[in-house]
Amino acid sequence: MGLMFILPKDEKEIDRVEIRDGEITLKSYGLPLIFWGYLGAGLTVLFAMILAVKGPLVKLYHIDDPINKVLVLAVIITIAAIILFLFCFFFYEKFLSKKGNQIKLIHRIFFIPIIKKAYELKDEKSLYVKHYLDSPNVAKMRGDAAYKGFENRGYFQLCMKTKNNVEVLLDRSSQKRDLIRIKELLEKY
Repeated sequence: MGLMFILPKDEKEIDRVEIRDGEITLKSYGLPLIFWGYLGAGLTVLFAMILAVKGPLVKLYHIDDPINKVLVLAVIITIAAIILFLFCFFFYEKFLSKKGNQIKLIHRIFFIPIIKKAYELKDEKSLYVKHYLDSPNVAKMRGDAAYKGFENRGYFQLCMKTKNNVEVLLDRSSQKRDLIRIKELLEKY
């Protein structure tokens, strides 16, 4: 999610960085306003679909066949699940807290903590940034300048090693310098 829900990179970002009792908490930014436009467009299409199938669904439900009632309920549940999923995506927040060798990672939806995990760093050098490329870079292997725009550059990951020598992904970004700044910010506390 780090490619869309960006963490702050500087202590000066007051509304997204909280420093209290030697602990720093980074709060992810929400999605840009253009995505809210996409949500509005998607919900408009969904609303039009609901209006189009409302009449046939009502008629189908009033037939005494239990399979028809199950189908109608399945359609209603599916539409409701799509709407709920879209809103969950837009009200997701990620919190990353560090105090000493303790790191807490909290994922919230609708301001409710869904996943809370606490980790203990192996040592002070346990935070690191690495490059991630999941498929061969075929366009680069060809060496032809015409394929330059099609090169798979992958992305970068901010990871940590825990006391148990387990690698944990904290964040990811297409910009290495952003993750390095987050790493340096976390290492201060």
